[in-house]
Order: sequence, then structure tokens, then C-alpha cells
Amino acid sequence: MRVYGKNVFNEVKNDYQKIIKVYLSNTFKDEETLSFIKENNINYQIVDNKVLDNMEKGLHQGIIIEMKDYEYYDLKALGDEDTVVILDHLEDPHNLGAIIRTCEASGIKSIIIPKDRSVRVNATVMKTSAGALEHVKVIMVNNLVNTIKDLKKNNFFIYAADMDGVNYKSETYPKKVALVIGSEGFGLSRLVKENTDIVLSIPMRGRVNSLNASVAAALLIYEIMDR
Repeated sequence: MRVYGKNVFNEVKNDYQKIIKVYLSNTFKDEETLSFIKENNINYQIVDNKVLDNMEKGLHQGIIIEMKDYEYYDLKALGDEDTVVILDHLEDPHNLGAIIRTCEASGIKSIIIPKDRSVRVNATVMKTSAGALEHVKVIMVNNLVNTIKDLKKNNFFIYAADMDGVNYKSETYPKKVALVIGSEGFGLSRLVKENTDIVLSIPMRGRVNSLNASVAAALLIYEIMDR
């Protein structure tokens, strides 16, 4: 996996053993970062800035990091946590990064994603999460419906966000909650929706009929965490 930017490097350097190689622009002047790379014997190469431009189209700030792929957790990692967010085939890495950031800020420690047809942790996710990924576990499962059934067996109450649900402000949320957020284009998949306990909706008072997935998730997450 290739990531980039000074802030991202500051995130991943806490676990620098996962770094394979760092590419630095010949105009890179951050002495603190350079010292850290050298002191920890991290493999690096200084190249012309145009080389970095060709490697990544984003704002790399003169540093690109090649590192091991993100290691996903399994459901056992949930432990005794009482709140979890489930993403039903989310596709946009910006949304995943923003939801990770909201979860970390609100105190949620785990997010569940499906193995197939779902966004993965990549450079955009890491950059958008602004360091939150270091504190939130991304759990990957083979089947969301089976996972929801397992959570129910462990006394989780399953909520899902959709336009035809009850007003999210009217609910009294129990201790153990799983919140399902649907994909940007298709919303909730049929079987996932059928296996939730209650569908929540956010009242729309303007002319648009839906919110961005990460915005909707933020509103619902903070309402649930205030229980």
C-alpha cells in the first residue's frame, strides 16, 4: 500500500516496522522527519519531485510511503465493546475515512465492513481519517447478515439508517448497539435491512432527500453515544 503526506507519515511512524520504503523529494526540508527515518534505519530514497508526481496524483508534500497493507481484524476483536458501526458495502474511501474519524472522536473503537464489494483501507482513507485509524479497528467479515445475527446473540440491538425509518431523535437507545450505514448509491441491502431491529431516519427539511453517508453516520453516532 502506498500512502503520502507529512501528516500520514506522522501517523504511521508509530508503527514504523510496517514501512517498507520512503520516497523523499530532493526539495524535502522537514529535518524532524528526516532524522526519524535515519535514526530508525528506515529504507528511503531521495528522488526528483517529478518522480513523486508520477507516483501519486494527490498532494504528497514531498513524501510517499510504501508500507505493508492494512491488517484487518476479525469479529473477536470486538471484545466487550458495546457500540459498533457496520458499513453495508460503502464504496467511497473519503466516507470511510470520515466515519473512522467520527467513530474515534465519539468513542467508538470498531467498524465492521464486508469482505466483498466494499471500500478498503487505502491512502485516501488514511489521509481522510487524520490519524484516527490508529485508534479504530476495522473488522472485515465474510457475511454481514451472519455477523448481524451473531451480534444479536450477544444482545446487540441492530439499528440501520434509511429514509423510511422512525425519527432517530424518538428512540431510547439501549446499552449495546450496532448501527448499519448503507452504501452511497444503493442504501441498505435487502437482507441486511430485513435483519435489523429498527430502521432510523433523519428528517429532511430541505429539497434534497438524503445526506452524504458520513454526515448521516455522524448525526446518528453522536445521538447514540449520548444515550
